[in-house]
Amino acid sequence: MPDRSGVRSASALDVAIAHQTHSVAGRLLSQQAFWIFLAAVIACVSLSLATETFATSQNLFNVTRNFAFVGIVALGMTVVIISGGIDLSVGSVLCLSAMVMAISMNAGVSFVLSAALAIGVSLLVGAVNGALIAYLRIPAFVVTLGMLSIARSAAMVLSDNKMVFQFGPDEDILFWVGGGSTFGIANPVIALVLFGLVTGGLLNWTRWGTHIFAVGANEKAAILTGISVRRTKVSVYMFSALMAGLAGILEAGWLGGVTTNLGQSMELTVIAATVIGGANLLGGAGTVFGSIVGAALIEVIRNCLILLGISTFWQGGFVGGFIILAVAFDRLRAYRDSEI
Repeated sequence: MPDRSGVRSASALDVAIAHQTHSVAGRLLSQQAFWIFLAAVIACVSLSLATETFATSQNLFNVTRNFAFVGIVALGMTVVIISGGIDLSVGSVLCLSAMVMAISMNAGVSFVLSAALAIGVSLLVGAVNGALIAYLRIPAFVVTLGMLSIARSAAMVLSDNKMVFQFGPDEDILFWVGGGSTFGIANPVIALVLFGLVTGGLLNWTRWGTHIFAVGANEKAAILTGISVRRTKVSVYMFSALMAGLAGILEAGWLGGVTTNLGQSMELTVIAATVIGGANLLGGAGTVFGSIVGAALIEVIRNCLILLGISTFWQGGFVGGFIILAVAFDRLRAYRDSEI
């Protein structure tokens, strides 16, 4: 009788050799982010041919600026999802950050100090989320769903549920940071690129990034290897809150006013962007590039509906369909790999 363990070992070795000998093109074609990027490019080309307004400089400026806010928040969500968690509070944290900064600036505090205060509040919210999840072992869905309501309620209390649109002596700085441009590129887009490079570097070139992937792939194995899983979990929720807080500052500068419904339901769009871009909701997989491309595709879809005169009520249907297709593609790929 043949040695089955030997057969399995030989088969595993053959698979490993096959993966090592795959061409660059083969590896690229196997990435979900590549196909989403291709879909976004095709959509842009099709819209440019079908309409006279999509390819205009003003519309492209608006599209890139609009998806930048979702993209920045998606960077933090990507880190959380890779770790095997979920953060439903990002929209409310964005609102709370923007409101703290708006109220501070309205009281005469400088832009720098107000932004620092807003970021500090965001990090505090992220630390509370992480501590409850990591140390009390409360499910992430429950904790962040509760924080979704708490953070937005805090924004309402601070502002007495009123719009803040006067930002004191430094309001021109705020308006330039969030609504201005540099070399014809919207400042939020530049911020997205910078934050994306930093996040990608942290995930791929630091011990912290390695620990995040390890925790998401197999938490028990990560514990056995000596990784501080609890501290890693706290750090990823703080990072997610940080990205949401930064996006809140930028969006306040773009809108020129802050209301308590800012960022409402944004968490759904952000999660959609990360999943469409290839992040695995079970943890252990995800890329910065994929999440940014996912955010871009969602904004292109929204812009497409507007330019073609289609009701924006269909936006949720298209986004939901892309989510299902993205997850189905990932499941089919996993099934195929398991059959090799």
